[in-house]
Amino acid sequence: MIELPRRTPRGAGSWATWFPSGRPGPGALTDHVRRTGVGRLWADRPQGPRAVAVGCAGYVLLGGDPGAVDPGGLAPLAHSYVAAPDRFLPVLAAAFDRIVPWERMVWVGGEPAPAPSPDPAVTVRPLTRDDARSVRELGPGAAWIGDSWGGPLGLAASGHCWGAFRDGRPLSLACTYFLGDPYEDIAVVTVPGERRRGLASACVGGLCADIAARGRTPSWTCSRDNEPSRRLAAKAGFRLVREYVHYAVGAPAPAYGKLSPSGV
Repeated sequence: MIELPRRTPRGAGSWATWFPSGRPGPGALTDHVRRTGVGRLWADRPQGPRAVAVGCAGYVLLGGDPGAVDPGGLAPLAHSYVAAPDRFLPVLAAAFDRIVPWERMVWVGGEPAPAPSPDPAVTVRPLTRDDARSVRELGPGAAWIGDSWGGPLGLAASGHCWGAFRDGRPLSLACTYFLGDPYEDIAVVTVPGERRRGLASACVGGLCADIAARGRTPSWTCSRDNEPSRRLAAKAGFRLVREYVHYAVGAPAPAYGKLSPSGV
């Protein structure tokens, strides 16, 4: 697999149908990469590709003909979460030292639920570019929240994030993680010690109102065993629409461990 420009390459008419837009959850990933330029795109060949991988923030969609994929060419996807048709499982098994299935759930926003009123000392508002430092102050355990926007500055300046602040310190953030059309798939993080206080719900409420004002629908994707996330989704008025499996892949298999980072 070779890396391509993030913009849709020539000959993309056929492979674009492998990742249909307009679907909630991971379906927004491809749109997000095209819209924001954050992420990576690989194919077995630059024109008329037979197999394509689209990745952002550690999540990858893989489609096309697995027979066109050299397992060694998948090395750039190491330590990612890969969603792919079952026909790709043999090539994934050959490419990596482990593949672990992970059951996921996709929820879609319905009638907005009333957001709880947080502590009067807490301010809930959209983030601006000036909040990049605040995003960094969430700490390394929450750094992932900005990955799909290229980092804290990209997230803060995106216009797609709400935060709860006390004395200028961020306590919780809710953001559009993958910007699709008509769905925006959202993510939430709250610092330890500030959970179960309605902060995440308040941020989600503000974000979902913005998404609706843009003429889109919020979606929510989480692990099947992430009970806190499932409770929060239900509390915020989301409804479960489908389940799927993606695969946590490990390091390149020993036979392919000496490939260059580009996988070429």
